[in-house]
Amino acid sequence: MYEAKDLQGTEELAAYLAAQAAPGTVIALDGDLGAGKTAFSQLFAKHLEVQDTVNSPTFTLIKEYEGRLPFYHMDVYRLTLEEAEDLGLDEYFYGNGVTLVEWASIIEDILPEQVMHIYIEAGAGTERKMWLSGRGEPYEQWITILRQNGAAPK
Repeated sequence: MYEAKDLQGTEELAAYLAAQAAPGTVIALDGDLGAGKTAFSQLFAKHLEVQDTVNSPTFTLIKEYEGRLPFYHMDVYRLTLEEAEDLGLDEYFYGNGVTLVEWASIIEDILPEQVMHIYIEAGAGTERKMWLSGRGEPYEQWITILRQNGAAPK
């Protein structure tokens, strides 16, 4: 578990993950409403060198941005798995950019085999607890590095 005492702590994790991101990176975010998924996404985008304002894609489903790498920000809260399957999300997941999916558990069955999951839980004020799990490389290695630095799953 990664504990962020404040927004700066959340930004440190987002910055680390953005620095590791490569084409085909997929990060799946989950957490209750107001947990901080969009705030995390904004900080991740900032450190991926996205210059545009990143806001919730709740009603547009997918927003595309340019940064160090193309950044695809998805919010699948309003979709069913069947609807998501029809959108052709594989083109994003296996493309040249980085994909961050809010409410990813809704489409768990169509996420790539290799993916980083982050579950965010709100604490008091801006405190957040984040459970990270990586399925496949490079995500398992990223978590190992965080763990070695005392910042992630124990």
